[in-house]
Amino acid sequence: MPIRTRFTIWRPLTAAAVTALVAAFLTPATAHAAPRESKPVYSYENAVREAVWVDTRLDGDGDGRTDRVAVDIVRPREPAARGRKVPVIMDASPYYSCCGRGNESQRKTYDANGAVAQMPLFYDNYFVPRGYAFVGVDLAGTNRSDGCVDVGGRSDVLSAKAVVDWLNGRGAAYTARSGGTAVKATWTDGATGMIGKSWDGTIANGVAATGVKGLKTIVPISAISSWYDYYFQQGAPLYDSGPDWLSNYVDSPDARTKCAAVQRRLVEQAPRTGDWTRLWTERDYVKDAGKVEASVFLVHGLQDLNVRMKHVGQWWDALARHGVERKIWLSQTGHVDPFDFRRAAWVKTLHRWFDHELLGYDNGVDREPMADVERHPDQWVTSKVWPPRDTRTATLRPAPGAHPGVGVLGLRKGKGTATFTDDPRLGETDWAARIDAPTPDKAGFVTAPLTRDLRLSGSSEVTVTVTPTTATAHLSAVLVDLGPDTVRDYAASGEGIVTLAERTCWGVSSAGDSACFRETAARTADVGHTVVSRGWADLGTHAHAGKGSALTPGRPYSITIDLAATDHVVPEGHRLALIVAGTDKDLVDPPVDTPSLTLDLSRTSARVPFVGGARAFAAATATAGATAATTPGTAPRDGVRAPTRTHRVP
Repeated sequence: MPIRTRFTIWRPLTAAAVTALVAAFLTPATAHAAPRESKPVYSYENAVREAVWVDTRLDGDGDGRTDRVAVDIVRPREPAARGRKVPVIMDASPYYSCCGRGNESQRKTYDANGAVAQMPLFYDNYFVPRGYAFVGVDLAGTNRSDGCVDVGGRSDVLSAKAVVDWLNGRGAAYTARSGGTAVKATWTDGATGMIGKSWDGTIANGVAATGVKGLKTIVPISAISSWYDYYFQQGAPLYDSGPDWLSNYVDSPDARTKCAAVQRRLVEQAPRTGDWTRLWTERDYVKDAGKVEASVFLVHGLQDLNVRMKHVGQWWDALARHGVERKIWLSQTGHVDPFDFRRAAWVKTLHRWFDHELLGYDNGVDREPMADVERHPDQWVTSKVWPPRDTRTATLRPAPGAHPGVGVLGLRKGKGTATFTDDPRLGETDWAARIDAPTPDKAGFVTAPLTRDLRLSGSSEVTVTVTPTTATAHLSAVLVDLGPDTVRDYAASGEGIVTLAERTCWGVSSAGDSACFRETAARTADVGHTVVSRGWADLGTHAHAGKGSALTPGRPYSITIDLAATDHVVPEGHRLALIVAGTDKDLVDPPVDTPSLTLDLSRTSARVPFVGGARAFAAATATAGATAATTPGTAPRDGVRAPTRTHRVP
């Protein structure tokens, strides 16, 4: 029977003692090492495929009866026949019928008896033969579930939590959506790991933040940690739609007829002003990080412009403060699953992670480096902890340069001002391309060429004091690596990958569910600059982060803009730039007005986490005889193409 303790049963002994014990008590037939890896010893073709409906104890659709969510289960048949219980890997999703999962947009399909025939993704094909059950949950209001989609709120989170409770003997489930026979999960030991990309991973975060017992680990991929920060940053709207659009996008036909009241609340309590409301408090999982008992294996794209890296920084830091066991992978991609950017290594690592967290195997995965970071396409480095222990924040300050309109960035406080005018037609790629030329749409500041590599790791912030000419103004702040590089083309279709024709197989196939998926390769671009980190704010939130107010033209205001977490090395010979501007085209919506803003350089700074801190920055920017960091020029520096405005779906 698999060992289910989280720690190895072996204790250190002297070599002589080990020899004596083995000789005295063990024969070759009975001496067995503790298992280190689950093997594919169970039949996938003969697996139990069943559906149950778990009572959520909620009545989200207001029909007078508690909602039940559909739970499709694929589990090995043999362990139950032998009286053995198995752990569960669970993906709770709103996408199983409307939109599909994975790079090939797979949907659930069902046999004539209503049991799942095809479960999307590779998890069931790979893990069921290895002694796990896989559970695919239709979130409330989607596919075969009752209730309403409330986009990360109580219905979403508690409908998934109810399944974890049922798996641990604390809830009720039935063989039908209404009526039916009560059924218990006698085949599982209750140890559950949740996994999923985007909205699915967000639900894993939310369920973990309830502190539910039995949830041992979560693997959130490209996941949201606070829904406010999906739609706004510091009052500035990131999209031209709200959660009501997303709810309608995934609602089942039945939910659309019953959930008008929920839709109305999503509109009324998520105003486009960007003000914080109780709706956002309910959907903020970061505040509840102290309740998390599960370990967290987090995966995210450093250039994800859908679920942006701010979600990583604030969630990771909160989990760290509460001592949660953590592991992280950071890729150069956009919103992409690791199965599609590092497939073989991902399957191997995920297998070892679940074996350790759910089966208790001492395979060493918990003693390996905490972080894997993609430094160049398909080239990865590791960090023992993340951010590295010697990471310290350095305060960088902008100052006028030797040439008008082209400033410098260093450790000394600057004087003077810089003025720019918001141009909603332009964004970060335009600003960076013209960093060495004075343009009216930005204020740019650059270091001298670095004399050694300089690593940024963690979350930055930029504090500015600006004087607007209008009653409304939005601000953007970006950090840019200036220099040639080859990067994943995160702005192209595929967000850093290209899908190939050939397939590889990961697990066992059945007649209705193939374990073979199309391969991918890195899609790259040769660039002259790379945006490293970015952040935005409505200047009207200067006094209160949760509520904006009208500005008085001609009056100076101070505000600190949070920049997204990153891990990036600015190589020797490159320069680091700070750009402050207005609307970042297609990444933040423009304000009502078109302001000009004057930046007070003496009251503007950037706090940036460098490995080695201010001392490392000083050493990297110390250039003998250098008097200026920039040389004006007109030739633009190519980057990836500009982001495009689309209806992004988490």
